[in-house]
Amino acid sequence: MSGTSTGERTAPRITDEAIERLRRRIGIPVPNPAPPHYREPGVDAFRIVAQAYGDDNPLWSDRDHGATTRWGGPIAPPPLVGGDTLVGEDSVTGIPEEHRDLMKGDPLRGVHAFYASSAREWWAPLEPYTRVRRRDALVGVHDKPSGFAGRAVHEWTGQMFGAADGPLLAAQYKLMIRTEREKARERKKYAQIQPYVYTDAEIDDIEAQVLAERRRGAEPRYWEDVAVGDVLDPLVKGPLTVTDMVCWHVGMGMGLYAIRPLELAVVNRRRIPRFYHRDELNVPDVMQRVHWDPEFARRSGNPTTFDYGRMRETWLIHACTNWMGDDSWLWKLDCRFEAFNYVGDTQWVRGEVVRHYLAEGGRPAVDVTLRTVSQRDVETTTGSATILLPSREHGPVRLPDPPGTDLEGAMAAIVDRFAS
Repeated sequence: MSGTSTGERTAPRITDEAIERLRRRIGIPVPNPAPPHYREPGVDAFRIVAQAYGDDNPLWSDRDHGATTRWGGPIAPPPLVGGDTLVGEDSVTGIPEEHRDLMKGDPLRGVHAFYASSAREWWAPLEPYTRVRRRDALVGVHDKPSGFAGRAVHEWTGQMFGAADGPLLAAQYKLMIRTEREKARERKKYAQIQPYVYTDAEIDDIEAQVLAERRRGAEPRYWEDVAVGDVLDPLVKGPLTVTDMVCWHVGMGMGLYAIRPLELAVVNRRRIPRFYHRDELNVPDVMQRVHWDPEFARRSGNPTTFDYGRMRETWLIHACTNWMGDDSWLWKLDCRFEAFNYVGDTQWVRGEVVRHYLAEGGRPAVDVTLRTVSQRDVETTTGSATILLPSREHGPVRLPDPPGTDLEGAMAAIVDRFAS
């Protein structure tokens, strides 16, 4: 980048040419940058993933309990079939020669990126010790005005998952919003937030609410017994601690950058040196430490450390599966990350039935709205879900149809969906 007359660097900008180059990448499959955290996840992996977000439902890991359900055995908790590098071996091992020049580098390099929202759908259960294949591609690029940063690009990536010798399982679509960094920094709306200090009575009240939480479990929730306006059983998550995030990482892995400890960290630093910054002791450490290093978080404009949006996504899923019971099916869920959830914050996960209907093929379904609200009365996450319920009239849940018969066909259908 060229310098100005004062020696300052020109800030990265969003250009029409960069957007066009991104759009030419849509639908081209790429290998995932890191290996899966679980290659052939079994009931122990199911349990560890569920515990990472506070869920001890025996459907995920108790063979005796699973045998009594319509699934005939344990199935994976929904968050496992997705995530940056959680599961799935690449269906493509490299970028084809004809696309290599196009796929080099980031056309918006230096332009700020933040993970804004996620959408997911599930079509079939993942059973223990199943090898999972995945296909990743950019699926949508939209040039949008932004009140936050002047100009923004909405960059959607799709991840498709299927059993190696079986059905398509699920998909996840992630939205990264790219903004011109300097304009984004003009808004310092988080600078005045102060850590929340609880009274003993407040902690006692939060713990009492946690202990009162209910899981529907083996008792079917029939479609005929549900009405618009019904409220989902609430969940309380928090007060958030660094320990909570450490435990979440144990189950969910460390994400796209293949973060590793000790000797393995040295190898990784040599592979991606730009991801590592020196701390006050001159020791290189990952940029991801904004989630557990208060000083590094303050450098990013936040008052302290904060969670991952994906963490709250798993909490919304937990609220749905607790409410719907073991014989139902979580079909779709989307969420938007509206505000930060800082260490020390408590989130109340709430939901309400807003639609009761027969979905495609006459499947009994409900739509619910979802949100997390902090002790500051700030709505930090909003979302919605579609749940298929058993019915006295229509019978057990029938699983939804995927958008294709294989990973390639399903990804093509999703590209068409995001083009509209």
